Amino acid sequence: MTASEYSGTYSFEYDKHPDAVYFSAKRAPIKIYGLYKPCEGEHFIRMPEDVARATSQGVYDLNYNTSGGRLTFSTDSPYIALHAIEPTFYNMPHMPRSGNAGFDVYECDENGRQSYSGSLLAPAKSTLPYFADCDSRTTLGKMKNYVINFPLYEHVDEVYIGVAPDARIESFDGAYTNDAPIVFYGSSITQGGCVCRPGNAYPSYISRRFRRDFINLGFSGSGKAEPAIVDYMATLDMSIFVCDYDHNAPTVEYLENTHFALYEKIRAAHPDVPYVMISKPDTIHHPDYIERREVIRRSYERALGLGDKNVYFIDGETLLAGDCADACTVDTTHPNDLGHYRMGARIGDVIEKIIKKAVD
Repeated sequence: MTASEYSGTYSFEYDKHPDAVYFSAKRAPIKIYGLYKPCEGEHFIRMPEDVARATSQGVYDLNYNTSGGRLTFSTDSPYIALHAIEPTFYNMPHMPRSGNAGFDVYECDENGRQSYSGSLLAPAKSTLPYFADCDSRTTLGKMKNYVINFPLYEHVDEVYIGVAPDARIESFDGAYTNDAPIVFYGSSITQGGCVCRPGNAYPSYISRRFRRDFINLGFSGSGKAEPAIVDYMATLDMSIFVCDYDHNAPTVEYLENTHFALYEKIRAAHPDVPYVMISKPDTIHHPDYIERREVIRRSYERALGLGDKNVYFIDGETLLAGDCADACTVDTTHPNDLGHYRMGARIGDVIEKIIKKAVD
């Protein structure tokens, strides 16, 4: 079926592609991953609003940021257009708009391998909503599979994907295995600060490496393991839990009081799910990392002492290590693209061991 033959489509005035046929991301054939009940409500969110509100004001506000959201479809359109309704633009001094407000596009082959195909960039100065497009480098009759990542730090109310009227567009379910999602919990680093585009955030890198769906529950300055969010996370279906909130614990004592308690809650609900504990990565300029790291190490060793054979510890000092380690952040704290790549590689190596262990 060609795009123009579908019912319930949209048309918008966009000079570059005036005849494009637009599909709501909330309806088939497009499918959304990584967001909470994405086909319902007025906004895209990452977790139930009542849970976010009960957690903290910071989590409530950041819940509307779409980090970890993705949509998939197949088409033979020679271009992909996007019409995004974002109520505001949040200008960040240490992160480009292409990362905090833009979308990026990956082409997915028949084996599930994703490769970067282009970006759908939010304009530098614009009234909202906005349009963006990219060349899909295909011709009619040659179907390609796409995964489009949502912005990391913006509220998104609606997304429409536009294709040529005589192009085909179909659903695509082959981007991920049938395993439950990996759940990432943490700070602004987990949320994606401060990469240049969404697909470069370390949870996205890990997702592509293993073809795993994921849920990003990183909240800038607000990952503090409060009871409301801990109880909620324990209810999630998950294949692996990654605990990375060291940075947002306000003190070493706070971390001590919450870190193992979070582990206990998740473990009680998921006795066999692999649990990865990570200390913060930016150790060069933050000497208190040693005390914090030892808190997390104690949680790990305590879990081992209780007989847990599915718990893992990653020393944050190893995450950005190597040549040009001081080039891995934008502000001595938030990793840039290089920093996120190194984090994704290091954490990914541990996840690879977890996956191989499950198969053996």
